[in-house]
Amino acid sequence: MLAASVLWGTTGTAATFAPAVGPLAIGAAAMGLGGLLQALVAAPHITRHTTHLRGQSGIVLLGAVAVAVYPLAFYTSMRLAGVTVGTVVSIGSAPLAAAVIERVIDRRRLTYRWMLGAVLGLTGTVLLCLAQALNAHSGPTNASGGDAVLGVGLGLVAGLTYALYTWTAHRLIHRGVASRAAMGTIFGLGGVLLLPVLLATGTPLISSWSNAAVGVYMALVPMFAGYALFGWGLNHVPASTATTLSLVEPAIAAVLAVLVVGERLPAPGWAGIALITGCLVVLTRAEPTRHEQADRRGSPRPEARRSPPARVR
Repeated sequence: MLAASVLWGTTGTAATFAPAVGPLAIGAAAMGLGGLLQALVAAPHITRHTTHLRGQSGIVLLGAVAVAVYPLAFYTSMRLAGVTVGTVVSIGSAPLAAAVIERVIDRRRLTYRWMLGAVLGLTGTVLLCLAQALNAHSGPTNASGGDAVLGVGLGLVAGLTYALYTWTAHRLIHRGVASRAAMGTIFGLGGVLLLPVLLATGTPLISSWSNAAVGVYMALVPMFAGYALFGWGLNHVPASTATTLSLVEPAIAAVLAVLVVGERLPAPGWAGIALITGCLVVLTRAEPTRHEQADRRGSPRPEARRSPPARVR
């Protein structure tokens, strides 16, 4: 999960190397081509699980639509509101959306650990957003107030759709579909839905070698490799935890913006990164076993408890 989030965090910086390519083309190329490649690689697994997938066609279709909408909303949000704000709103709102989905549909209780991690992570993302606002206030900006509001709104749409396709993939995996088959099907169908957008807006991608290189990188590394890691991780953690762990993405995006693009990150931004790191520590710390819990309470371990003496007849 964390490795996937690190790869996703490079997308904003990568997109700056193709300023002539619009956000719809970037999103359609990244998620569309990456999704089709996932489906191609996972074809043998999809074939073995075809019957099972057809029996859950509603969940599959919901996930595919969410996959198609997410990149269009996400990259347009970054273009309108700024890379950091768009990333923070999109990724920062996803854990809350995932938690609501799991609570309403799955009746899943939220653990105190998840709530603590979510508070740390969301506070960190708010501080990153504040740092971006300070940057915009101290320097010239081309974004109007209306564009910023629309960008934030699209970021919320991106967060909801991210949570939705994460939940659908997790639901399929835990109903017996292999992770490669689940991710390949959802992202492959999402890629098919994105093809018309790519055909309508993707001409700038082939206008220069640098633009084409950005498109290829986005499809192969953050999307194909990143979501392959993400699908493997969904075998082990619930959707709400997966989306919370992805809060590392805006932190990586902010650091790369400083190191590569040359942006300045004020003190609140670094404080936000520290809080997000704390969120990751909380969520990735191993749960204590029953034996460790018994040791902490000072009670004997279950296997060490002596059975009562047998009665002598």
